[in-house]
Amino acid sequence: MADQKAILKAGDKEIELPILSGTAGQDVIDIRALGKHGYFTYDPGFLATGSCESSITYIDGDKGVLLHRGFPIEELARDASYLEVCHMLLHGDAPSLEEYEKFENTIKRHTMVHEQINMFFHGFRNDAHPMAMLNGTVGAMSSFYHSDLDVSNADMRIRCAHRLIAKMPTLVAMCYKYNIGQPFVYPRNDLSYAANFLNMMFSVPAEDYKISPAVERAMDRIFTLHADHEQNASTSTVRLAGSSGANPYACIAAGVASLWGPAHGGANEACLQMLEEIGTVDRIPEFIARAKDKNDP
Repeated sequence: MADQKAILKAGDKEIELPILSGTAGQDVIDIRALGKHGYFTYDPGFLATGSCESSITYIDGDKGVLLHRGFPIEELARDASYLEVCHMLLHGDAPSLEEYEKFENTIKRHTMVHEQINMFFHGFRNDAHPMAMLNGTVGAMSSFYHSDLDVSNADMRIRCAHRLIAKMPTLVAMCYKYNIGQPFVYPRNDLSYAANFLNMMFSVPAEDYKISPAVERAMDRIFTLHADHEQNASTSTVRLAGSSGANPYACIAAGVASLWGPAHGGANEACLQMLEEIGTVDRIPEFIARAKDKNDP
């Protein structure tokens, strides 16, 4: 709604700009008309700029608020599965039981990757960074599904989304297995999304792997927490690549490249390294104290 106006004075010009209000968050000044007046805006890093309207996600980090389609993340983590959240993000609302079962079956049918993807991995050094391998193999998916790359076609777009949701855990697990020199583990469609990922990551042919229900649920919640994070660096990268009409797999590969950076997904990698450094529960207070100490690097 543009109930208010902002007046910008630039030289001898007075430019009227509408102020838009969303359902949550700050009001925004609509500056799209500035170009015809001979002006552009300068805002490195999008520190005070929104690049699109969205009904998907809202974040207020200072207040600890994360909403997916209006639902608080704590409710979704408690009451919903990751695939329910995926369906909701794609289609706008929580699925009915019939819709969810159909969606879950669709995802399970797409969990395997083309066998020739294996050859891509054998072209990498075994000590390659996992994000390098993931970037290459996600982009390569477009060469296997080149008949479904018309982004103006709604059916093709949703098939691409289904494939990416289904195959990303498989590719990630393959990156890990290749890195540590173990054989790839094929997906199992009798398992849940999270359990299937854990099985592909940590099972080996030589013995049975028992999945802890607690770890399975924790993994599912981790997926839910990372499902969408508004206008972050990787999301913006995917949107910018997609604005050229590039295929979805190439765009997601661009997002993977952005996520690789130490100021984005690299922060998660640093957290994992810190957890390894902590090692035991008795060292947790020491690290919390260090985190609060402004003089500790």
